[in-house]
Amino acid sequence: MKNSLFFSVFFCLWTVCSQAQLLGTTPNFAKLPALQPGEAVATFAGGCFWAQEEAFDQLKGVREVISGYSGGNLKNPTYEQVGTDETGHAETVQVYYDPNIISYRDLLTAFFASHDPTTLNRQGPDVGRDYRSVAFYRNPTEKKAIEEAIQRVNESKHYSNKVVTEVVPFSVFYPAEAYHQNYCKLHPNQPYIRNVSLPKVEKMRKAMPGKLKKEGKYTTS
Repeated sequence: MKNSLFFSVFFCLWTVCSQAQLLGTTPNFAKLPALQPGEAVATFAGGCFWAQEEAFDQLKGVREVISGYSGGNLKNPTYEQVGTDETGHAETVQVYYDPNIISYRDLLTAFFASHDPTTLNRQGPDVGRDYRSVAFYRNPTEKKAIEEAIQRVNESKHYSNKVVTEVVPFSVFYPAEAYHQNYCKLHPNQPYIRNVSLPKVEKMRKAMPGKLKKEGKYTTS
């Protein structure tokens, strides 16, 4: 099973890279949504953004989630550039949510449940700093909330090792190419999505009872 998953994953990644190359030298980047009155924004990196986007989108109070890149210095990076692990960027998601419906603390609970925050520069088969775990904060209140969440996770002993998530001030977020957006929903039967991404989403759902848009059996529809 491990070997089958290994080859399925890398076949999938090869397919994605080939698709990106076919798009040419001028990628069609997604656009950031306009912030609505009373809305807040949160930014997290937790491995492949396909799973993270789908996980956060399952939560009540979350209007939209955009996959993109953050944490590095290169302006307007492409998927291929970030994949070289030389830009400093991590695959990241930006979450647009209503704090009157879901709190930042709840988002942190979902974040730490939807990936393994104890593996340095790696999530499952995805290896490199572009897959590192990062919680970006916009103010001292968010920074404190992140630090408290990390302490709770460590004290819970849920993971064998300590959390290695970076706590970093937010600077800028670059939306990823359009074909990355809603990737789980559009490709639910792809081997990587089925074997790697969706189990992460399901793990988050189990940690967030009462906070989901749709309770019961998970579906990408």
